[in-house]
Amino acid sequence: MSTPEAPKDFIRTIVAEDLASGKHETVVTRFPPEPNGYLHIGHARAICLNFGIAEEFGGRCHLRLDDTNPAKEEARYVAAIQEDIRWLGYDWGEHLYYASDYFETLYQWAEHLIEHGKAYVDEQDPETIRAQRGTLTEPGVESPYRDRPKEESLDLFRRMRAGEFPDGAMVLRARIDMASPNLNLRDPVIYRILHKPHPHAGDQWCIYPMYDFAHGQSDAIEGITHSLCSLEFENHRPLYDWFLDNLPVPHRPRQIEFARFNLSYTVMSKRKLLRLVEEGRVSGWDDPRMPTLSGLRRRGYTPSSIRSFMAKTGITKTGGTVEVALLEATLRDELNETAPRRMAVLRPLKLTITNWPAGRTVPVEVPNHPGRPELGTREVPFGGSLWIERDDFREEPPKKFFRLAPGREVRLRYAFNVVCDEVVKDASGRVVELKCRYDPESRGGGGRKVKGIIHWVSAEHGVPAEVRLYDHLFRLPDPEAEGDFLEALNPASLETVRAVLEPALAAAGAGERFQFERAGYFWPDPIDHRPEAPVFNRIVALRDSWAKIEKKGG
Repeated sequence: MSTPEAPKDFIRTIVAEDLASGKHETVVTRFPPEPNGYLHIGHARAICLNFGIAEEFGGRCHLRLDDTNPAKEEARYVAAIQEDIRWLGYDWGEHLYYASDYFETLYQWAEHLIEHGKAYVDEQDPETIRAQRGTLTEPGVESPYRDRPKEESLDLFRRMRAGEFPDGAMVLRARIDMASPNLNLRDPVIYRILHKPHPHAGDQWCIYPMYDFAHGQSDAIEGITHSLCSLEFENHRPLYDWFLDNLPVPHRPRQIEFARFNLSYTVMSKRKLLRLVEEGRVSGWDDPRMPTLSGLRRRGYTPSSIRSFMAKTGITKTGGTVEVALLEATLRDELNETAPRRMAVLRPLKLTITNWPAGRTVPVEVPNHPGRPELGTREVPFGGSLWIERDDFREEPPKKFFRLAPGREVRLRYAFNVVCDEVVKDASGRVVELKCRYDPESRGGGGRKVKGIIHWVSAEHGVPAEVRLYDHLFRLPDPEAEGDFLEALNPASLETVRAVLEPALAAAGAGERFQFERAGYFWPDPIDHRPEAPVFNRIVALRDSWAKIEKKGG
């Protein structure tokens, strides 16, 4: 796996110092996703950071599924998470864990808190508990059950586990400080009743630990040395530390926070992404317009480009939004070097060469990559009936338009010069065919010099195909800037065209990426493409057209 050298960010500095001082002999990190949705580009930063640090410092990185809520978690998400991480180029080896594997230990530790007067069973409903929590300026209100005898709480907690009570009848709360300026320390709920089978643990449990109780303790059980979290967990760290101080944990991890990853023209919330899927705004979690790793993979992004992008953006303590243009530019830089060139006409317009010998086809030798002669050449059939891009013709050409127009001469790329003599229109006035003459002496660059060069595909040998042109899913850099993020959806985020491809593309294999000359980078859709019915996705355009739009204020 090739990844650019990682910058020496503040987290790597801490890790290096801990190893140099002898505080740790081995670095152990973890990537702990909740299996309640698909991973997105924001998770890629955490994956690259955790697995990358373990790799750089000769340690190990665990994959742990923090599966504490069976109401939202599914086995398919677990499988998708593993597939995404492997696709990015990382492997946890034998270190695959589940928070649910620790449910018995966590339960015993909850009893430990009760026995030491640090937790109690509260029979108030969730709305009352929430209302009593207080605000940033007002302290919380103590529960009437806060001083319940520990023997009584212990008995009720054991009966909760035995399934005697319905959902919501009572909860177990940590007994900390209802006047704490940190709301997370105001007697947080650490166990709730939920009569629902667990995707991994089965039907063993009807009470489940809250995420904040299970997360830090799972790190402690696994011997994690550096718990790397995004900044929203900074206010949770005092709570995690309180648990570590008051439980017989075998190890004490160090939590380090870094800035959350945000990307322009994108939403990162799993809840919002789920809404897009459930409301049919996209075709699924792997829709190529989605910021999910499965969506980026289906779009045609390479794992190496995402790793390079994450290395470029780095790790910081302060938040901000990264321009999606940088992600696209990173991909372009890679594909420009690696993707073979092919010719494809996305919006075909017929061009007939009137002085071409009837029935004649000649092979035209074309380089597979103009900058890499070692990739060789191929032969493309050329005849008297061709397809060209409709945008390469103007009946009344504007200034600085150097492509085809009535009476104008252009070069057909790698082939001959042609002059447009006649424009054929249908009954509605739409141009349907151009009749041109070719110069037999212009092959191979001979003949007159012309400013315009356009690409083409043989009408006789071209391969019909469906081509999907993807763009930003949202029309605003911040989709939530004007309220509901759905109002910012880009109606032009997907255009499907019936294109014609040069014959070599009919044999395109799974995973092959190409530059369609003058059109962008494309690859066969991993699900819908078939040799007899080709479907290609545009991975990224040749340039960032959105930058021009923004400068104009449009």
